[in-house]
Amino acid sequence: MAENKQQTNGSGTPERLLSHASVWSMGTTASAAPQPVYVASPLESVHGNGMADSRQSLSISPFPTVSIHNSKAKSIITNKVAPVVITYNCRQEFQIHDDILKANYKVGRISDSMPEHYLVKGEYFMVQDANSKADVLNTTSSYGAPNFRQVKGAYPLYGMGQPSLSGFKQVLQKLQAQGQEEIIFFCVREEPVVFLHKDDDFVPYTPRRKENLHENLHGLGKKETGEHLELTIRNELHDFAKLNENVFYVYNDIEFFKDEPQKISIACEEDIHVTEEVYKRPMFTMQGYRYYRLPLPTEGAPLEEDFDAFVNILRESPSLSLDHSTSRQLPTLLFSCQVGVGRTNLAMILGTLVMNRLSGGSQPPSQDEEAATSEPKPLFQVIQCLINRLPNGQQIMEEVDHAITMCSEMHNIKEEIYENKSKLEGIGEDYQIQGSSTKDYFLNRTMQSLERYFYLIVFNAYLHEQYPLAFASNFSQWMSSRAWLYRLLARMNVSELSAPAELVTRGARVLIADEYLAPDVLSTVKEMKVANFRRVPKMPVYGVAQPTSEATGAVLAHLTDEKRKHSHVLWVNLHEELVFEGNGKIFTPREPLCLDQPIPVPTNDPQVIEKLETSLKEEILRAQKSLEVTLEQEKQMKMFKSGLTVQEIFNQHKSSHQGLVYKRIPMPECCAPKAEDFDMLLEAMKGALAEDSLSAFVFSCSNGRSRSTTAMVVAVLTLWHFKGFPEFADEEIVSVPDAKYTKGEFEVVMQLIRLLPDGHKMKKEVDMALDIVSETMTPMHYHLREIIICTYRQAKHEKNEKECQQLMLKSWRYLERYMYLILFNTYLHLEKKDSWQRCFSVWMEQVAARAGVYDVLNQLGFSEFEDPRDTPLARLRYRWQQQNIQSLPFRGEFI
Repeated sequence: MAENKQQTNGSGTPERLLSHASVWSMGTTASAAPQPVYVASPLESVHGNGMADSRQSLSISPFPTVSIHNSKAKSIITNKVAPVVITYNCRQEFQIHDDILKANYKVGRISDSMPEHYLVKGEYFMVQDANSKADVLNTTSSYGAPNFRQVKGAYPLYGMGQPSLSGFKQVLQKLQAQGQEEIIFFCVREEPVVFLHKDDDFVPYTPRRKENLHENLHGLGKKETGEHLELTIRNELHDFAKLNENVFYVYNDIEFFKDEPQKISIACEEDIHVTEEVYKRPMFTMQGYRYYRLPLPTEGAPLEEDFDAFVNILRESPSLSLDHSTSRQLPTLLFSCQVGVGRTNLAMILGTLVMNRLSGGSQPPSQDEEAATSEPKPLFQVIQCLINRLPNGQQIMEEVDHAITMCSEMHNIKEEIYENKSKLEGIGEDYQIQGSSTKDYFLNRTMQSLERYFYLIVFNAYLHEQYPLAFASNFSQWMSSRAWLYRLLARMNVSELSAPAELVTRGARVLIADEYLAPDVLSTVKEMKVANFRRVPKMPVYGVAQPTSEATGAVLAHLTDEKRKHSHVLWVNLHEELVFEGNGKIFTPREPLCLDQPIPVPTNDPQVIEKLETSLKEEILRAQKSLEVTLEQEKQMKMFKSGLTVQEIFNQHKSSHQGLVYKRIPMPECCAPKAEDFDMLLEAMKGALAEDSLSAFVFSCSNGRSRSTTAMVVAVLTLWHFKGFPEFADEEIVSVPDAKYTKGEFEVVMQLIRLLPDGHKMKKEVDMALDIVSETMTPMHYHLREIIICTYRQAKHEKNEKECQQLMLKSWRYLERYMYLILFNTYLHLEKKDSWQRCFSVWMEQVAARAGVYDVLNQLGFSEFEDPRDTPLARLRYRWQQQNIQSLPFRGEFI
C-alpha cells in the first residue's frame, strides 16, 4: 500500500486526511450497526482570537465517535478488548481505550499562525518551566540547578530553582561530596509540574493559561492538589500522544515564539515523570535522604495549615528535635521552588529560625551584617504592637531580622515591604493598568509582604514556646488561642489615620447628611429632633441615631423631666467613622463612588478620633467655600458658617446637665464588637451605676439601628446581672419556615452552647434581651436572629458577585455578633462572684480560648447549608480582615 503524503494548509497544519472510517462494535459501548468515525479538521470551531471552541472528541449522540487528531488512521476495528487503530502505512497498531473514547478533550492554539493541538485539562498549554535568564547566579552548569546557594553563616541550609532530573541528581551528588549525610529536601511549589523526556534528561514543564503564559496555576485548593493534577496531566499527555503519532506540542520560547510550538515525543507513560517520582526515588539509594512537598504561597503569608505541615515534619524528624545529640551533624535542609527566589527564600528563613532553636539561639551578626543594618527603618505600627505584646518580642523580631539578612542573597523580604510602601505613596493621582487601580495593586503588595513578615515573627515566637515542649500544640491551635493576633492583622492598614482633612475641601471626598443615611422610620424627629429614638420597655436603656446639638438637648430634657427624673445620664457614641455637625445638621465624609460605605477610623482611641474630627471641622470652616453635600436624596453645594465636633456638642450640654457623662466607644458596623468594646461598655456602665443606680443609658450610632441595638442588648444583660433577671416567659411554638434559624439554633451556635456551662440558659437570656430590645423597633425590621438567616438567604439569591460577597460577609458577621453576646453573658455569670475584676477580653484569652471557643469561631459558618471549609470567611484570619469587600481608595500614608 502506497504511503499517503500529508497535505498542509498555509500555517503548516496537516489537513484532514481521512473522511470516514468504519466501526464494527462487539462490546457494550456502541451499537452493532456501523458507526462513523469523525476525524476533525484542525481549523474547525476556532474563535476569532485563535482559541478553539470546546469541540469534544466524543459526540453527544448515542453513537460514540473519536477524533484522531492529525492521524493517518485507516480504520478502527474492535475486538472483545477495545478498538484498534491501524495507520495507513500499516506500520502502527494501537488500542483506543474506553477512557479515551469517553474523554472530553479540547483543542486550541495560541495564535492563528500556529498549529492547533490538544489542551491539557481542556484549557492549558504546556510551557517549559523556567528559561536560562532566570538563573541569576549562573549555577545550573556547576551545581545542576538555577540560583543554587547556601545561607550566610554555617547552617547547612540551601535553596535553588527548579532543576531537571539529571540536574537534581547533580545537586545531591554535590551535597554528598561536601560530606552532607542527612538531606531533607522540600519542594515548596503548589502548582503541578511534569518532567518530559528530552534528549538524555527529563525537563520540567508546567500548564499555563493562554491569557498569561508566564504565570503558573495557583490557589488550587484542597480538592485538587498539585500531585493529583500531575497524574491527570500525565494521563492526558499520554493519550494526546497516542492520538497524534506519539507527539505532543510544548512551548519553550514564550517571549518571541521562535520555532514554536516544539514537538516532543511521548511513546509511553515512562516518558513522563511527575514530581513525586523525581524527588522520592533517591530515598531508595540514599539512606539519609528524605523528601516532602510543602506548598507555600507566592505572595503573602502561608496558611496556618502550611505551618502545621512544616511543624509535623519537625516532629517526625529526630535530627530536628531538641533531643538530638549536639555532637551530631545538623541535617541539611534543601528548598526549591520555580526560580528559587520568593517561596524558596521564605522557606530558607523558616529553616534558619529552626536551626536557631537547635543551636540554642541565633548566630551573632557578622560585621558586614551589622553595617547593612546600622540604620534601621522605622517599624510599622502593627509590628510595634505585635512585639509589645509578645514575650521577649524585641528579641523575637531581631532573630527574624537576622534570619532574613542571612537569606538575602537573592531577595530581602523586609526591604520589599518598604519598597512597596514607597511606590504606593509615590503615586499621586491613581491610574489604571489593564483596568486595575495602580494604588490598589501596590497596597495589596505592601499588605502581603507586611503580612509575611508579621507571620515570621509570630512563628518564631511559637518556636520559642513550643520547641521545648516538643510541639504540644500545632501552629493552628496556638494561633487560635491567641485571637488577638488576628485582631492586629485586621489593623495592618491604618492609613486612614493620616488621611488629610483637605480631602473634603478639594472634592476628593463628599459630606453625606445623616438624614440621607438614617431615615426616620420610627417617626421621632418631630418630637425628639432626632431619628429613631426608642426605649427598652421598663428599663432606662435608650437607642438613637446621631443627634445634633439641638437634638441632644431635646433628648436630655426628655430624660430629666418630671416623669423620668434621671439625674445621671451615660451617653455612649458608637461611631467608628468621623462625624461633623455643620449648619445644624450631622454629616460624615464618604468616597464619591461609595456613598453607602462608611470610612472607619482604624483605632479604638476616642482621643485620636476626636483629634481627626477637630481637624476636619477646622479645615471645612477655614476653606470658606461651597462643598458638595448629599441631603436626603439630592446633591447640593453648601457653605458652612458653623461647625461642631461630637465632643463639642456634649461639652455644650454639660453645664446645664451636671449628671451627663459622654463616652466614645467606637464599634464596627455589622461586625461583632471586639472583646475590648465589651470591656469599655461594661466599665462605663459600672461607673455610672456606682455613681447613681438609677442612671439612664443612651447609645447612638449613625442610624440608631445596628450598633445601637447591640449596645442596648449589652446594657440590658448587664443591668439584669446587677438588678436581677425577670421571669422567663414560656417558649412559643413557632411553625413558620426556618423557625429554628429565626430562633438562632444554627449548628455552630449549638456547638458553642454545648461548650458553655449552662449553655442553653446563656442563649435563652440573650434571646430574651434581643426580643425585648427589638420590641421597640418593629418598623425598622431589625432583629439580630432573623437578620442572620435573612441576609444569608439574600446573598444566595444575589446575582451580582460583589453584592453577593458583601451580603455573605454580613451574614457571617451577624452570626458572630450573636455568638459574642452569648459569650459575654456567660462571662457575666461566671465572673460575677469576683465582681468582674477580670475583664471580658482577658477572660476570653485565659478561659474561653483554653476551652476551645476560638476553635469554634475559627470554623464559623452555616454548616446546615454548606461546608464552612469552602469559604475563607469561616476563618478568623480572613473574616476579621475583611472590613469591607469593596475596598476604599488609599488616601493617607502606610504607617
